[in-house]
Amino acid sequence: MTDDILERPDSRTVLVRMRAAMPSLRPTERRIAELFLAHPADAVNLSIAELAVRCDTSTTSVVRFYKRIGYEHYKDLRIDLTRETTREDLQNSNFSSVSGDINREDSLADIVAKVALNETLSIADTAKVLDTLVLGRAVDLVKSARRIDSFGVGASSFVGLDLQQKLTRIGRTALNWPDPHSAWTSAATLDASCVAIAVSHTGSTIDTVEFLKLARAAGAATIAITNFGESPLANAADIVLTTAARETRFRSGALGSRIAQLMVIDCLFTAVAQASFDESMTAVRTTYEAVHSRSLKGS
Repeated sequence: MTDDILERPDSRTVLVRMRAAMPSLRPTERRIAELFLAHPADAVNLSIAELAVRCDTSTTSVVRFYKRIGYEHYKDLRIDLTRETTREDLQNSNFSSVSGDINREDSLADIVAKVALNETLSIADTAKVLDTLVLGRAVDLVKSARRIDSFGVGASSFVGLDLQQKLTRIGRTALNWPDPHSAWTSAATLDASCVAIAVSHTGSTIDTVEFLKLARAAGAATIAITNFGESPLANAADIVLTTAARETRFRSGALGSRIAQLMVIDCLFTAVAQASFDESMTAVRTTYEAVHSRSLKGS
């Protein structure tokens, strides 16, 4: 962990940035972040001294916290938090009034509403933090790659598989590996004409980090898709595409991250397909006809 001060965020991303910074915060700073994230509308009205008391910490820790999030002055953080909580309230006004995590009294309608809200917010937050300049660099690498290898563990493995299937459909040579040993073996054989893409919500899954390290050592370009920009996986990547999934007790990283990761994958794939529009559309039609005609014969 370092004491580097983050650049001041857009007011729309202040809560997202707090979530992303959580793994690198000191315990005292983490308590402050947790209060802002759980009760932003209430916390924003607290003075530095009141916030310190509420979080059982010191005013020095409060100052250190808002500087780490990128603010020189506490009043600027409060202004941005007020703007963001107001915006979120307006944005979510069309959803059911239920909010928060799943509890034992929830009806099926409550569960549907809460899951829908969580996934909608994960997509909206990811759209805010996804840097289009960085995404453009990833698109350039993928569209010119001789081969694209992807790997992830658990729920992230399905995201890598989705990318592999999409790229294959437009004529790209793409591989997704089902287990670490296969992924490592493949990564070691890559070269400068290849791209390795690793998917991990936490960015700390050892098998996934090792895959990217091996690919980079072999000379391949490396891309990480993760929720945490200051993670081992991000440090092993040439390009980091950041998600902003919202986690709850029932929807942990394995579940909450998937929808945000799939959004990033869809953006990457669509931009690659657009870059060679005519060829991609021809490939899509050809593959559709191949599958559709054989499905009709078998019915």
